[in-house]
Amino acid sequence: MTILLAPMEGVLDHDLREVLTQLPGINRCVSEFIRVTDQVLPQRVFLRICPELGRGGRTRSGVPVRPQLLGSDPTCLAENAAALAMLEPPGIDLNFGCPAKVVNRHGGGAMLLDDPDGLTRIVAAVRRAVPAHIPVSAKMRLGTDDDARAVECAQALADGGAAEIVVHARTRAQGYRPPAHWARIADLSDAVSVPLVANGEIWTVEDAAACRQASGCQALMIGRGLVADPSLALRLTIDDAFHLDDATLGALLHHYWAQVSARVEPRHRAGRIKQWLNFLRRRYPLAEQAYQALRAHHDGRSFGQALAQWFPLTGGHEASAVHR
Repeated sequence: MTILLAPMEGVLDHDLREVLTQLPGINRCVSEFIRVTDQVLPQRVFLRICPELGRGGRTRSGVPVRPQLLGSDPTCLAENAAALAMLEPPGIDLNFGCPAKVVNRHGGGAMLLDDPDGLTRIVAAVRRAVPAHIPVSAKMRLGTDDDARAVECAQALADGGAAEIVVHARTRAQGYRPPAHWARIADLSDAVSVPLVANGEIWTVEDAAACRQASGCQALMIGRGLVADPSLALRLTIDDAFHLDDATLGALLHHYWAQVSARVEPRHRAGRIKQWLNFLRRRYPLAEQAYQALRAHHDGRSFGQALAQWFPLTGGHEASAVHR
């Protein structure tokens, strides 16, 4: 099974990618979107959102990261893809799935699914602009208000030259509300020859099995499920009985705190950790207790000490499972 770590704007940035890929099981990541409007972005913008580009397009654990571009103009996207290709990424992804209103009102993200011919033009332009050895992939939803054109959109992306298509099994209008319609992905798979990756509402090993069965996909992209349970990819690919103990979870949290503290100004640091704890409490009782105790703590300078009261920093707690 192939596991891709999904992009999550405002949540799953390079700091959290760095931490989550310490555990084995994740085969590839996709960055948060890089918004393209009317100009060629300087390399520093690509590197800010996807700093892995500065070390061969990989996390420190060696997991490849594909930067993702979001825009609606084929020419401008192609020019930016060409500039991005100079950094030798392991691939370039195109966003046709973002449901955010601020993106959609400018005709980007999932709104592009109303124009299958436009999808082909965008992918084809980017494919022509990028060296052949760099794969171009795409992420789509099933549609905007309904899924009537889902097959047509998948075919349009494939016709444009997409080497792989991730399908979030919901429409833009459905947002992130369960359920995800995994079986609909199977219809798309029958219509295109390129590999499809199933995405949406995969929180557990059981969800993953059900998704694979319904969609027919061997590869899965997981976002919120991996943020809530960092061991999920490991359990899916190596040992479904693996249990992430509190000491190892604490090691991951402290690593993330160190990452955040190194680049985020103090007043925003606590919020980043609390955001992750809010996901982790779905699965880990100690994370629930820590979240409830720390949710009112706003001092970014002392938050690390408060976190250590719940997850003590002790020698040797970085279990071997933390390392690939």
